[in-house]
Amino acid sequence: MAGMSPFTYLAHLLAVAATVLILVWSTHYRGGLALNSTNKALIFNVHPVLMLIGIIVIGGEATMSYRSLPGSREARKRVHLMLHGLALAMGAVGIYAVFKFHDDSKIPNMYSLHSWVGLGTFCLYGIQWILGFVTFFFPGASVSARQSIIPWHAILGLFIYILAIGNAQLGFLEKLTFLQLLNKLDRYGSEALLVNFTALVVLFLGAAVVLSTVNFKANRLESQKSIGL
Repeated sequence: MAGMSPFTYLAHLLAVAATVLILVWSTHYRGGLALNSTNKALIFNVHPVLMLIGIIVIGGEATMSYRSLPGSREARKRVHLMLHGLALAMGAVGIYAVFKFHDDSKIPNMYSLHSWVGLGTFCLYGIQWILGFVTFFFPGASVSARQSIIPWHAILGLFIYILAIGNAQLGFLEKLTFLQLLNKLDRYGSEALLVNFTALVVLFLGAAVVLSTVNFKANRLESQKSIGL
């Protein structure tokens, strides 16, 4: 039987806070969102919103769902798969948006550490999802193979999520630095404080997701009973 730890409740709360903060930043301070606009900054704004809400918020909920949701193991597996799939889809649109922004604005692509780590993390996320699908859903591996793969699936999933959290920090820092260098943002103004606070909330969200997933007796018992996975 799955159960929710205090860290899971904290992660849910921080996920809501992170979602609200990124939307406030992109709409109130940065002018809104658009995939097609003469104001190219609106195209860029799609990127942080979808990457945070998709990969970090929904991805975090997907990571916790298998252990925390009530219901049968099979139902939790399906929720886990679908939430990660939704996170991937949102991430794909978010990456498309930043490439479109760069192309429309005549800015080179893939020149920063944030972009390198980000694209690598997204590719790992996609590979993890595909391998999980073919191993645990269709066509499905043998019971013994699934049992041996489960620990590595969980470890790699947490590793990818931690990479995403770290890369989000790089993204916040990069955007804030650019805005400050272009004199479009006061270093000690309300927007700068909001961005820094959002980055901290995302960092704590990542910690809460990881802590809610590992080192609990319920998790170990579930792993021992995972023949049906």
